[in-house]
Amino acid sequence: MQRRHFLEIASAAAGYALLAPAGSAKAQSLIGKQIRLIVPFPAGGPTDIVARPVAQMLGDALKSTVLVDNRGGAGGSIGAEAVARSAPDGQTLLMGSVGTQAINAALYPKLAYDPARDFTAIALVAMAPVAIVVHPSQPINDLAGLVALAKRMPGKLNYGSAGAGTPGHLTAEMFKAAAGIDIQHVPYKGSAPAITDLLGGQIQIMSDPLQSVLSNVQGGRLRAIAISSKERSPVLPNVPTIAESGYDGFETTAWWGVFGPARMPEAIAAALASEIEKIIQSDAFRSRMEPLGVFLKDLTGEAFAQFQHSELVKWGKAVRDTGTRIE
Repeated sequence: MQRRHFLEIASAAAGYALLAPAGSAKAQSLIGKQIRLIVPFPAGGPTDIVARPVAQMLGDALKSTVLVDNRGGAGGSIGAEAVARSAPDGQTLLMGSVGTQAINAALYPKLAYDPARDFTAIALVAMAPVAIVVHPSQPINDLAGLVALAKRMPGKLNYGSAGAGTPGHLTAEMFKAAAGIDIQHVPYKGSAPAITDLLGGQIQIMSDPLQSVLSNVQGGRLRAIAISSKERSPVLPNVPTIAESGYDGFETTAWWGVFGPARMPEAIAAALASEIEKIIQSDAFRSRMEPLGVFLKDLTGEAFAQFQHSELVKWGKAVRDTGTRIE
């Protein structure tokens, strides 16, 4: 009896020593396994920019291989649905966005997944404002100039976004409604092709999270005329917010977080949340994100799920108010 008792204690202690931060020895099932982090947009876009360092650092922490799997299309819905239909074993994860997990529910009447019911909310990772940018050849230096030109040329200006249902798309639609202008939306399958066309002059304007356009703004290839956050960004201190440009109270924020399929075992979700929380708090991650205009936000588990619920309500109202629908 004493020997059996000793072995039980030793076994429990060993499991705790290995995975104490994860909360359960069941999380050992992730160690050494191949994990897919599905990014529901093409490579090079704002979601991908956040996802890749998370994948690398999570793989290091779990002594596993975390592969980034880009599956773009339908405003991120294709990749999100793939995760929703996956086994809840922790080996298929989603770098969800405000689009896939909050906006699309109101935007697409036949969405193939429920953004709350079909997922396990693991950890919020980062947030960023949306930037409105133009090609430097355009006679647009600020939002007042954009509005004036759009009113002289109703329906003639085009703005690009990373796709229907993305925060760039809906932010632009909200601004159109607030300013009373008519500019045409050109949805792309990700940020990179939209930026390419903006640089090439095929479109005149783009609305997208700051990190995807920042390098081109800093290099003088694009001009940022406004950002959607409540306060100016430290990386572009001379660029005004939409609110201070004459649209009081205007504010939108893009965000990204890790989700798993619904019914994921609590121990596995807790293990992942614990490791991702450490990544978010690390100097290594901060030093990669903050220079891009991304600010970090640390919410896990139920607190993250509650945040997502509030975002579903907020963005649902925004979709209804702008009358935007995708069939």
